[in-house]
Amino acid sequence: MDQVHVIRDKVLREGQSMRRVAREFGVSRNTVVKYLEAKPDSPRYRSEGRRSLVMEAMAPRMQALVDDWASRTTQKQRVTGSRLHEALQAAGFDVGVTTVRVWLREQKRQRQEVFVPLIHGPGDSAQVDFFEVQADIAGVRQKAWMLVVHLMHSGRDFAWLYAHGDQVSFLDGHVRAFAHFGGVPRRMVYDNLKAAVTKILVGERELSPRFEAMAAHYVFEPCFARPYTGHDKGGVESRGRGIRLQHLTPIPQAVTLVAASEALLVRLDAQAQSSKKMEKFADEQQLMMPVLRGDFDPRKLEMVPVDRTSRVRVAGARYAVPNRWAGLDVQARVGVDEIELQHRGESVIAPRQPEGGEWKNWRFYLPELRKKPQAVRQIMPELLEQLGAPFGQLWRLLVDIHAPVDAARVFARLLGAIEEHGESAVRASITSAIAQDRLELLLLLPRRRDERPSSVAVPEALGHYDVEPRHAAAYDVFLKGDKS
Repeated sequence: MDQVHVIRDKVLREGQSMRRVAREFGVSRNTVVKYLEAKPDSPRYRSEGRRSLVMEAMAPRMQALVDDWASRTTQKQRVTGSRLHEALQAAGFDVGVTTVRVWLREQKRQRQEVFVPLIHGPGDSAQVDFFEVQADIAGVRQKAWMLVVHLMHSGRDFAWLYAHGDQVSFLDGHVRAFAHFGGVPRRMVYDNLKAAVTKILVGERELSPRFEAMAAHYVFEPCFARPYTGHDKGGVESRGRGIRLQHLTPIPQAVTLVAASEALLVRLDAQAQSSKKMEKFADEQQLMMPVLRGDFDPRKLEMVPVDRTSRVRVAGARYAVPNRWAGLDVQARVGVDEIELQHRGESVIAPRQPEGGEWKNWRFYLPELRKKPQAVRQIMPELLEQLGAPFGQLWRLLVDIHAPVDAARVFARLLGAIEEHGESAVRASITSAIAQDRLELLLLLPRRRDERPSSVAVPEALGHYDVEPRHAAAYDVFLKGDKS
């Protein structure tokens, strides 16, 4: 029972003297009088306590130490009470560690930011961020980047997994999110990630050209949090952690990242259906801006040179191109999953490789390989893997019949025949020769002759001229000097 109530009961009901009650409870008579005069419903406040002379004396010294260390500390390597107490003792000051910790706690309380409760109207804003996750793709565990777009009014989410956390993936996620929501929020809130911001200025941001182009395409307002203040977009920060725990635990398994992303999106939509998010989203969608001009192309466009090995370096990886492009500059379009290389109407599409990886297509090197049998031997395992059957069986037969050097010469001639007759014709000839056990037939492949046109279009201005056919021997008269 409360001490005040007991003292009042003993004095007012039992009639005991204040002196006796004060001696029984170990308090002064003045305290007993105060308890008797207090109104039962009046609030009681905790005493502020006595002044700490040690605290007042040491506060300037502690503040001086903290100010001196300010340039040598970070958020993770910050000043602690134990470290500050150790420094004070080393300087000859006799102070308790509790006093130091109380002072630091009060300094932290005074510096704490006071948050303003915000109101998010329907269709007004969405928050965007990347999160690092793990996924088992085709049986291999790999790091992936999850882009989350969180609508602040309804709380509905869009999430997609990417192999790269770069600008291409960042822009691609926006295109997919707007298509999934069927509209565009008026404001999109970000932190200062490199995919969107190239430079932080006083009161504004210098945007990257591709991000600025996307914002102009969908006509939304990009907004940015203050540097190093993740709570400015706490909605997506909290939701990203929740998605990682609720929907990506245990670690998802899929054949591709696209399949894993589609499964994740199904789970998020099902969760929204089971709550009131979809009801609020129905109202929000009506106030979102429509997607007026179709999808934005998130691919990155750049010009890259082709080196002497007929390869280009794009996004940190190497890609083979046709050997006739060597020494030229080609156009590269970097997508999320594919790289498209173009030159004068020709196009090569390759799966995007991780940084430091390489994509090879040995068919691009057939014109060179036909002249370099020893190079054929150097790349034979990968070449046979790309060509497939029956080239592998043929190579093994050639090696059994001839020495590897001669076998490579014969195989190089067959690679040249692919250029002349086409891969399907050579494949059929090899299959037939192996079936008949007549490999010498492969050396008799006829050369393809250039087909001559049956007629030639003549310009209208030259149409009235009649050109007689002549035999080459008729020109002997010019060689003999006869002008008749």
